[in-house]
Amino acid sequence: MQLADLRREYALHGLSEGDVDPDPIRQFARWFEQAWKAALPEPNAMTLATATPDGRPSARIVLLKGFDELGFCFFTSYEGRKARELAVNPRAALVLYWAELERQVRIEGTVEPVTAAESDDYFRSRPMGSRLGAWASPQSEVIAGREALEERRAAAVARFADGDIPRPPSWGGYRLRPSSLEFWQGRPDRLHDRIRYRLDHAGSWLIERLAP
Repeated sequence: MQLADLRREYALHGLSEGDVDPDPIRQFARWFEQAWKAALPEPNAMTLATATPDGRPSARIVLLKGFDELGFCFFTSYEGRKARELAVNPRAALVLYWAELERQVRIEGTVEPVTAAESDDYFRSRPMGSRLGAWASPQSEVIAGREALEERRAAAVARFADGDIPRPPSWGGYRLRPSSLEFWQGRPDRLHDRIRYRLDHAGSWLIERLAP
């Protein structure tokens, strides 16, 4: 197998300035609904990229758990690597890629914790196993082995045997407030459509086409 020979042509759709909504959040909602209706596996899976103050990047997949005019929300440990990086450099980027639709969305902006009430509400909606897992996992820390993790989970099961599992203080949500959103639509011959919304100094969204 030659990696250089792995390629596909993109020809499902086009994207023009006249096609998109003037509001990027409504445009995102439109595309996300289409991804959802296409029954894609985990259409809310997205890459979250963070960086240290001296520019060392890291990226991982997280799940989008809400979006509105305020921004895009995800939930995690407040003690893991991503949280440590966001604490000192509260800027991040998101990428959602829907291969079956030949689309991706890139989002950049600043990140802040959501309110405790928002974190509590989402935590209560999680399956019991996921709530126990939040108590069991010291995210991003080095552990002795899988057995150590299972022991921590067993301790959490015993601790919350009555079924009332509160949100750990070290776990909650973040909201990325976007300053830029780019909608990418694959096109033939790698001449892809790229429409970017950029927030100007007056707080208005500018719509620009980028060369592929």
